[in-house]
Amino acid sequence: MKKTSTRLADGRELIYYDLRDDSVRDAMDRRPLDRTVTTSEVRRDPLLGDSVAIASHRQGRTYHPPADECPLCPSQGDRLSEIPDSSYDVAVFENRFPSLAGDSGRCEVVCFTSDHNASFASLTEEQVGLVLDAWTDRTSELSHLPSVEQVFCFENRGAEIGVTLGHPHGQIYAYPFTTPRTALMLRSLATHKEMTGGENLFDAVLERELAEERVVLEGEHWVAFVPYAAHWPYEVHLYPKRRVPDLLGLDADARTEFPKVYLELLRRFDRIFGEGEPPTPYIAAWHQAPFGQLEEFEGVNRDDFALHLELFTIRRTSGKLKFLAGSESGMNVFINDVPPERAAERLREVASS
Repeated sequence: MKKTSTRLADGRELIYYDLRDDSVRDAMDRRPLDRTVTTSEVRRDPLLGDSVAIASHRQGRTYHPPADECPLCPSQGDRLSEIPDSSYDVAVFENRFPSLAGDSGRCEVVCFTSDHNASFASLTEEQVGLVLDAWTDRTSELSHLPSVEQVFCFENRGAEIGVTLGHPHGQIYAYPFTTPRTALMLRSLATHKEMTGGENLFDAVLERELAEERVVLEGEHWVAFVPYAAHWPYEVHLYPKRRVPDLLGLDADARTEFPKVYLELLRRFDRIFGEGEPPTPYIAAWHQAPFGQLEEFEGVNRDDFALHLELFTIRRTSGKLKFLAGSESGMNVFINDVPPERAAERLREVASS
């Protein structure tokens, strides 16, 4: 992998990740852009104890542009985009309309390929390996920023999810706090460790799932399963079999196997609802240990956390979506219409091989 860092016309950082070591990235951003102005502010809810990012400048962000005006495609002639070069393998840049900025963290866009009509599932294993390298490198770099406590790499796919740009891409949020979801895991981890005399909860969950009927696919170094208490109609958790706290901890064998396993999982997702259905909308979310202090989670350290990816869709059946209504939105109590065992069975049925 070759990494090249440069700057866009308004001062934002752009990083190219190339498969070839002889790639040259010296194209300049020719757009007449003013410096980006953001209004991002993080406010803490005193009753719930969580944080909300207030970012009014995002109201003006690009919204469903035609394909020939996509800001994530490479620049061609007089058609200038966020990527000044005429081609790229993987490109990462600071979001022009970030939810988090400055002392409130940082947001980046990850372009998986220059092909506008592709999807993550259509990438080659070599391309996916490069994306994994980019996620890992950005996790390392962002973790060293003084305002960052947790790094979250994710992909939103599909208009039903709320995606406003059709080009295959994901995002990275670098939060100035430990996110509420991760804090819940850490509290459960601490409680279980104390009650069992030191047993790791992630290890116990993985051991139980490996023995159950909800395993979807398994490799030598990774396993994917529908969790016992899945929140979403089709939800799969992908774990490395050797517990590591973050992407940086993956060894060479796990990194080599990941593209094959993940591509198989994504391709099965697109087969869930049968032939002729539009691509399955999904969210793919990497859970990594925070880089900040964990004193409030007594007895827990970073190495107790288990890196894993959660992949889920809001589509519950053909032509129907799972909406977060009263119980889910008002009380955070999910109601799942698809039994996890049936979801796992369906994902095994639609194996691509």
